[in-house]
Amino acid sequence: MTLQTNAQKGAEVALGTRLVGDGHPNFIIAEIGINHNGDIDLARRLISVAVAAGCDAVKFQKRTVDVVYTQDELSKPRENPFGPTNGDLKRGLEFGHDEYRLIDRYCREVKMPWFASCWDEKAVDFIDQFDVPCYKIASASLTDDHLLRHTRSKGRPIILSTGMSTVEEIDHAVEVLGTENLIILHACSVYPAHYPELNLKAIQTLKERYQVPVGYSGHETGLPATVAAVALGACCLERHITLDRAMWGSDQAASLEPNGISKIVSYVRIVEQSLGDGVKRVVEREQPIIKKLRRVGAAA
Repeated sequence: MTLQTNAQKGAEVALGTRLVGDGHPNFIIAEIGINHNGDIDLARRLISVAVAAGCDAVKFQKRTVDVVYTQDELSKPRENPFGPTNGDLKRGLEFGHDEYRLIDRYCREVKMPWFASCWDEKAVDFIDQFDVPCYKIASASLTDDHLLRHTRSKGRPIILSTGMSTVEEIDHAVEVLGTENLIILHACSVYPAHYPELNLKAIQTLKERYQVPVGYSGHETGLPATVAAVALGACCLERHITLDRAMWGSDQAASLEPNGISKIVSYVRIVEQSLGDGVKRVVEREQPIIKKLRRVGAAA
């Protein structure tokens, strides 16, 4: 299909005070998600990790448990720190108003923007009270038209993740959302993902197809692929963070520890400096090397 879009190549999106798009520094998101394990003190420590690493934002996840999951799903046996059922786990990992009020206050104190992936309409309404700079739509929600429209109705920029999605499904989601104030993230929704599954060249495919800023949400265990994504055109990066990958929790193994996220930020900034503008030229510091090493050919 041919998408009808008025977005121009090189489009940019404002997330708070930052512009995201080609020619701007990568917007690096530290995803806390549910790695706080239901502990607000752990959430604060993870925010501090993101601040120390130099990340640009942190992201959480918000669900209305009884809306997102069926009662049959919630009643299934599942041993976890909160009780014997899957419902105990889902409710135990879910922060409410008091916790998010503390998160919002702490993030403002340390000047760290925050937002969330909202998995249902009530969750969108809940997060909206905190005046977040944008919304994230998780890969699992890409085909939920009602959620897409409700999220768009809030008038904030949207980051759309595209893991486990076909081109046709992404086409439809972009048609529903429109391309204004939209950032798309390439992703592979395996936790952790293997390197042959990442398909980083799809970043350029998405940029050419949708003409919006495109980034990368990485679920691999290492660093090289995320750094390579920048060289391939990603302008927004997202990685899960944790204090310890051996901690209890479903997303911990696909997350970066404090040293890892710090290295990502450092390496990305080096790559950005190294990319240049693509115009081949002799740099000033090469001039004395030319005089020293280049042989001048004999005149004809």
